Amino acid sequence: MNASHPTIHVLFLCTHNSARSILAEALLNHLGQGRFKAHSAGSSPRPQQQPNPMAIEALKHAGIATEGLYSKSWDEFAKPDAPVMDLVITVCDSAAGEACPYWPGHPAKAHWGYADPSAIEGTDDAKREAFAQTLIALQRRLSHLVQLPPDALTPSQLEQTAKALAKGD
Repeated sequence: MNASHPTIHVLFLCTHNSARSILAEALLNHLGQGRFKAHSAGSSPRPQQQPNPMAIEALKHAGIATEGLYSKSWDEFAKPDAPVMDLVITVCDSAAGEACPYWPGHPAKAHWGYADPSAIEGTDDAKREAFAQTLIALQRRLSHLVQLPPDALTPSQLEQTAKALAKGD
């Protein structure tokens, strides 16, 4: 991005930061073409939490880069040296109901609830399909977000658009 249109930083939050938020981070970085920089975190990732292997598989199958993806606590983004977020989106209902840390810069906020694809019981094929469907649902919303013109990326417009996209499915 150039100085007149700075990069928009978006943080996707979930409880463990292993599936939905990881999918959203990778997908927005793929679609955002430098206009957007996505990050993800969890409110309470488990010790030694890693991205769900089926999330990584779904991303690779869709041709989306997975390098650099790792599970982390949302506390990393409340530190003084963390990038300042423009938009914070919760992608699971449990994280949406938790008391979030203070986010420097007072970012716009929205909630996009998705069922947890890693909670699906059944065959590996059924689980893979759940991850693929979550990725498709995220892509519908994120495709609209990345098509916004630069003048529609003000904090109030970002929040308004993100909240409207939550109602669009």
